[in-house]
Amino acid sequence: MIRALAGSFSKVVRRWLPDAFLFAVILTFVVFLLGIIFQSQSPIDMVKFWGQGFWKLLAFAMQMVLVLVTGHTLAKTRMVASVLKAFSSLARTPSQAILMTTFIALLACWINWGFGLIVGALLARQMARKIKGIHYGLLVASAYSGFLIWHAGLSGSIPLKVAQVSDNFMSEITGGEIIPVGETIFAWQNLLICGILLVSLPIINMMMTPHADEIVEIDPLLLDNPAEGVEENKQEVRTPAEKFENSVVVSMLLGLFGFSYIVYYFVNGGRLGLNSVNLIFLFAGIVLHGTPANFLRAANEAIKNTTGIVLQFPLYAGIMGMMVHSGLASSISQWFVQVSTVTTFPFFTFLSAGIVNFFVPSGGGQWAVQGPIVMPAAKALGVPLGKAAMAIAWGDAWTNMIQPFWALPLLGIAGLGIRDIMGYCVVALLWGGAVISLVLVFL
Repeated sequence: MIRALAGSFSKVVRRWLPDAFLFAVILTFVVFLLGIIFQSQSPIDMVKFWGQGFWKLLAFAMQMVLVLVTGHTLAKTRMVASVLKAFSSLARTPSQAILMTTFIALLACWINWGFGLIVGALLARQMARKIKGIHYGLLVASAYSGFLIWHAGLSGSIPLKVAQVSDNFMSEITGGEIIPVGETIFAWQNLLICGILLVSLPIINMMMTPHADEIVEIDPLLLDNPAEGVEENKQEVRTPAEKFENSVVVSMLLGLFGFSYIVYYFVNGGRLGLNSVNLIFLFAGIVLHGTPANFLRAANEAIKNTTGIVLQFPLYAGIMGMMVHSGLASSISQWFVQVSTVTTFPFFTFLSAGIVNFFVPSGGGQWAVQGPIVMPAAKALGVPLGKAAMAIAWGDAWTNMIQPFWALPLLGIAGLGIRDIMGYCVVALLWGGAVISLVLVFL
């Protein structure tokens, strides 16, 4: 049944789902029309909101480019390639590879979402390189399905924000209350959802394995010995400039400089976040490649895969601008709050967050939109604030399974398009939604 369901979704997706860039273009016009129809905004106002938001994700887009480039570059070093190879050797069959890739991706995303995306992509690529007869699209989808758990983990932006009220805006949202991580990330209901998904999602993904005659293995063009690192420069070094470019001393000194700051950062209370992950990956890559020339060759190759992020993130920033400034995002949240009772409130909050996330794929941005509506309503109904906050967080993570925005860095490393994985991600969406909803409503 699961296999048939996945096969049906995959056929529909391959036929009807546009390229990820065109998907963002279509969403732009959908939100434009929704703002005019339901919020009584004028066309010129919607265009204005779009333009005002268009460049709001520039800093974040650069972070995501660096996630892809530094992660891919690090994977091209011989040491990391050897670790991935040894890790992948634990799996002997395609089924074991899918189980292991899903489990590790879930665990890594719970620890840190940026780290999890890269680890999942690299492991999937190595598994496909080693194990014959594995359906590559499903394997990469399995790696991406780990992202379902990120907002309930240690890098979840909403639970971390409410745990430290540091400004007037945050204080207004929570009524001046600090919600400790013991009531969000480490609440037993949240850990139960994580535990169920950690055990069940790998099995669900494995059950989606197509019949033997439908298996599509990794494209041979992607097997350019990525697991064996970048070839060292074997040309004769003649000029002083070339000697400098091929100097191990330069890389070691720069690495020492970088890691000295990283140690200082964590010793003084720094947390593992997107910037710190990028910093670690960057300097690890510089050191492990040995010379600046080797590192730059690997980086130049990795940068070729950043097109999707560079072109699509501004479009999503424009969509977010229209959703927020037109009042669409607030209207969606308010409607679900109005029809809720104390029992159904967490479920409807989760559902509304999933819908809003489809158009505002940013945890921080979504909290700014929904937090001021959901949290006072939860307090008035007597719903625990930690549970309300996590309902938003889970909704934000849930629809990422069918939102191409976050899949772009992973797909860039894997060398696939969104149509190759989305059919399988729909099944992960349905299963994850069922598990999360049941726990939120009944526990």
